[in-house]
Amino acid sequence: MALLGILVIALAGCDDDETYGDKKKKERKIIHDFITNGSRINDTLTIAPINVIDEATFAAQDSTTRLDDNQYVLLSKTGVYMQIINKGDGESIKEDENVTIYCRYLEYNLSTDTVQSTNNNLYYIAVPDILTCNNSYGTYTASFISGVMMNTYSTSSVPEGWLVALPYIHLGRRQDNLAKVRLIVPHSSGQSDAQSYVYSCFYEISYQRGR
Repeated sequence: MALLGILVIALAGCDDDETYGDKKKKERKIIHDFITNGSRINDTLTIAPINVIDEATFAAQDSTTRLDDNQYVLLSKTGVYMQIINKGDGESIKEDENVTIYCRYLEYNLSTDTVQSTNNNLYYIAVPDILTCNNSYGTYTASFISGVMMNTYSTSSVPEGWLVALPYIHLGRRQDNLAKVRLIVPHSSGQSDAQSYVYSCFYEISYQRGR
């Protein structure tokens, strides 16, 4: 009987343990609910229900998303949903080009419904996150030099989800016409904490070419 009691307790403990598969299933539901229902991010930003398009439709629209329909394209390689708010007025990153990019961003944790980090406020208005980026045959790699993301997560690694927009935007320096996107980034393409704890984030990011 004592052994049976121990076995029951052990099995109950196993039931309480959430597997990686369970966490991914929960994450998919949270993303689905965010897309279906939208969300109030903060006092100035509310996301309406999202219209998801595939990459073929995105390409047929000259690699743009229609804002009046609140379109986001699902990028199948990364699982990232992307909306291009503004393509910008500069140039795309050329083959084998190394560039410095200034980013202003907001990061919203879909699991906790909270703004998790941001440099897009009065406190950080003159302090964008700075990263270096290289385009090697269409593969983009980047590292943070400084900024809130680097300090928050104690790493220079740039989330893969931040880089998916780069083939489709133009990096310029004009403050009034910067490239700007919104992203839903699953944990697999997210920052280090998102990968460790299996949660997705919504981002609004602007990209400016550095000097």
